[in-house]
Amino acid sequence: MTEKIFAFGYSCIIFLLICCAFSLLVFAGMELWEGVNPVITKSVRDRFNAILESIGLLTIAVVAFELGQTILEEEVQRQAQISASTRVRRFLSRFMVVIIVALSIECLVAVFEIAHTDASKLPQAASIGVAAGVLLAAWGVFIKLNKSAEELEPEAMEKTKKEDEKLDK
Repeated sequence: MTEKIFAFGYSCIIFLLICCAFSLLVFAGMELWEGVNPVITKSVRDRFNAILESIGLLTIAVVAFELGQTILEEEVQRQAQISASTRVRRFLSRFMVVIIVALSIECLVAVFEIAHTDASKLPQAASIGVAAGVLLAAWGVFIKLNKSAEELEPEAMEKTKKEDEKLDK
């Protein structure tokens, strides 16, 4: 009974993440159209900023889609529970990849935008890149430290790989 309640809760979260992602896609499309619409008279700088804003929205949409997919695959479709340490490491790794890539892209967008409007704010934009770098380094340490844990649980890794094969079919 409890598993069905959690599955329903996760399904609601997945649905809402997907709705958010599609909403962000619409907003990104609107921003992109604002940047390339030949009917509107805008400066190149304003068009550039609209396109950069579109990229930022698309990046966040990718994060929402990926989180929804990760939750679906790890929490709803799989038979094993997230409490297994192998499952936690996999979930965290997938989450970290999405966050690090999104932060890196957001840093680039912010640097391009700020460099042309107010260069005094570049340190704030660079701090996003530093945060992405720190997260990447921390994730690398996490993986290195957990390699020994995976070697202690070969049966859990084998079970996880079998589940992956079932999901791929």
